[in-house]
Amino acid sequence: MMILGLVRWMQPVHGYDVRRELLSWHADKWANVQPGSIYHALRKLAEEGLLRAVATEQVGARPARTTYEVTPKGEDEFEGLLRAQWWQVHETPDPFVAAFSFLPAMPREEAAAALRNRANLLRAGVESMRASLASDWVRDTKPVHVGWMFELWLARAEAEIDWCGRIAERIDSGVSYLPAGVDGAEDWPGWTDGAARQGQTRNNQR
Repeated sequence: MMILGLVRWMQPVHGYDVRRELLSWHADKWANVQPGSIYHALRKLAEEGLLRAVATEQVGARPARTTYEVTPKGEDEFEGLLRAQWWQVHETPDPFVAAFSFLPAMPREEAAAALRNRANLLRAGVESMRASLASDWVRDTKPVHVGWMFELWLARAEAEIDWCGRIAERIDSGVSYLPAGVDGAEDWPGWTDGAARQGQTRNNQR
């Protein structure tokens, strides 16, 4: 959707300008669009009939540049993708969530420390975003809605910072990871509480 949308906005345009625009948006960090894949994506979209190559030019010894524009089929595809993202909620895969699902495999002390470290890293990102929002770069060169996107990222990061602190405190307090009504790990085959594992490791070392 990002590449289709940019070609639609900037057309006729060649891949170099699409790549430069995406990099200026830092889209590789939040839209999963890698700069190295842009030219391949443009060619693939053209093969699928969503883009049309309108010219190819070569300046000096530089590689040839192909200029693209969106086809009627590409317009329909972009409109469909755009509205699918606006009117639906899509869960973004997060490797941290996968790791957190194995919380009992972590010693409690380490798990709490890791959560507090995660909060610190997020705070650093928040400060960076706040500085960007207050900068002339955003105020004077970017559309207003770009600032609104920064506000969304800030809200998400601040919520996760609060969550990290709360969960770290619960882990430190020794709250059981087991569901209510389950008295011990022996009732759950394969279950190992982080604290118990840490204690077992220390006993083995002795």
